[in-house]
Amino acid sequence: MAASASAVKELREISGAGMMDCKRALDEAGNDIKKAMDVLRKAGVAKAQKKAGRSASDGMVLPYIHPGSKLGVLLEVNCETDFVAKTEDFQNMVRDIAMHIAASGPIAVNKEDVAADVLESEKEIYADQARKSGKPENIIEKMIEGRISKFYQENVLMEQDFVKDPSLTINDVITDMVAKLGENIIIARFVRFQLGETAKKNQETEA
Repeated sequence: MAASASAVKELREISGAGMMDCKRALDEAGNDIKKAMDVLRKAGVAKAQKKAGRSASDGMVLPYIHPGSKLGVLLEVNCETDFVAKTEDFQNMVRDIAMHIAASGPIAVNKEDVAADVLESEKEIYADQARKSGKPENIIEKMIEGRISKFYQENVLMEQDFVKDPSLTINDVITDMVAKLGENIIIARFVRFQLGETAKKNQETEA
């Protein structure tokens, strides 16, 4: 089934992809919008992988203060050129991710960034819980792997479901934007501030 003009228009509005890319995706997906989005996403992953090794030294640092001024985020996202850094698409994405961080409270950008002592502590907790179930050791190991995977999904930024659209992860958001803008994009770092955190940590240290 050939892609209809109305479907192409709708897919362009949803995805932000070019007209010919949308037409090809719809042709491949039999004019099904949802399937066409999957086609575009897979194409985006391929494009993103090709650009992953390219230097990304431009970008922006965005401060986000949540209404009420009790929660704030400072986020650095890199791209390859000043031109892309100034686009509305890039800047809106950075702001959306900063708002996501404020809402979700991740502890690291990538899995590799999780502190070793934090990960080890989580593994010990899960192992203790699993052994109390009385299951065989090989099953326990799989249970621990599953719990660690869930821990990453809940606490690592790139693995988290995007608050604005839970059908996507933050990694999907970046991948889609790489495909759309044609440049490598990297979330470099973030800091999340919450009023009272320092006082709470000091109290815990004194205790």
